[in-house]
Amino acid sequence: MQLNRLGLTPIVIFNLIVWAFFTFAYFYQFVYIFVTLRRGSVRLPKARRNHRYAFFIAAHNEESVIANLVRSIKEQDYPAELIDTFVVADACTDNTAEEARRAGAIVYERNDLARKGKSWVLDYGFDRVLNEYPGKYEAFFVFDADNLLSPTYVTEMNKAFDAGYLVSTSYRNSKNFDSSWISSAYALWFLREAKFLNNSRMLLGTSCAISGSGWMVSSRVIQGMHGWDFHTLTEDIQFSTFCAANGIQIAYAPAEFFDEQPITFAASWTQRMRWTKGFYEVFFSYVGDLFHGMGKKRFASYDMLMTIAPGMILTLLSAFVNVTYLIIGGMSSGYLATSNELAMCVGSLVMTFGSMYVTFLILAIITTVSERSHIRVRKSRRWRVIANIFTFPLFMMTYIPITVAALFKKVEWVPTKHTVSVSMEDIEAEPTDADSAAK
Repeated sequence: MQLNRLGLTPIVIFNLIVWAFFTFAYFYQFVYIFVTLRRGSVRLPKARRNHRYAFFIAAHNEESVIANLVRSIKEQDYPAELIDTFVVADACTDNTAEEARRAGAIVYERNDLARKGKSWVLDYGFDRVLNEYPGKYEAFFVFDADNLLSPTYVTEMNKAFDAGYLVSTSYRNSKNFDSSWISSAYALWFLREAKFLNNSRMLLGTSCAISGSGWMVSSRVIQGMHGWDFHTLTEDIQFSTFCAANGIQIAYAPAEFFDEQPITFAASWTQRMRWTKGFYEVFFSYVGDLFHGMGKKRFASYDMLMTIAPGMILTLLSAFVNVTYLIIGGMSSGYLATSNELAMCVGSLVMTFGSMYVTFLILAIITTVSERSHIRVRKSRRWRVIANIFTFPLFMMTYIPITVAALFKKVEWVPTKHTVSVSMEDIEAEPTDADSAAK
């Protein structure tokens, strides 16, 4: 009765609990933002020596882009004799293998149609390289065929490896920011992930997370695991979660590479459906291990738990409860719910989706302003940088139906087509947003 006098009805209490949980659980990510704004980018000490590396590239029908990546590796400002490039042409029906060989890569051709996906290609390739070149390489760089590397990439990553880190990720930029509102949203998300998540984690001394491509792993780690044993739909997040749960710190180095992003919503839906399903797989497989890591006071375990936890499900549950209460309460003619409670339900729904939009809008503004010197756009499409600030939240909110669909839909690995064939010279010729603004 006392609670009712205070206006704390069951639905009010429910909404307060949900709000308090989200605020408490994810507040640390806003702390990350302030850490980077205050302390800037990671600066690694100069490496004492140059180490020997193997680049590993999984490629499926990538004849239009693979040569550009291999050339960008060969154009590194790092001793060429300490770098070899391996390409696994996986079930290709085009000239990927020939283009890769012509560009100077060592090529393996694989045709295992039963075990499809990048994770199986990694397992196959690592096994061959370690057996055919025993003890030659100290670490592997993992890239996708559509990527391009800035000339200083290996030099920067070598600093992290020389400092003793067994796994390291890097700064993921995009080579087609201005292709569509979809590619712009992807690009901004990865810029935010690099600068305001991994960079902040590194500054605070906690573990980062690898994402897709552009990461390095010590050959000792691969040998210790007897290959690559992460085969969910998101093997990168699975490996990151494994590291967080087992006390392996993933480093971050401000080494820049460029990635091609999907252009259409249909391609994005397919890719993000796989990601979401993969996150579910990792969450249910590792939630116990992460809690165990948290018990050992590993903040990285908590951070990764929040990263893979299906937070959108709780958001949808909250919305469902409020909509149900609104419908049933409205039909009861005031018997089950007062007009104030019904108004509160409406307000809660508006607040839920409104706060999501505003949160992502703020992240878009901060990231765009902070990373404007990295955003490369054609002069005729400079407007997309500003437009993306407002469409980015809408892109992120499309995860809501994806989250629901992924719960029930069977999802299989499907390769993403890459067609943006540009070189590092083309990328460097494009003005950055900061350059454009200065003019």
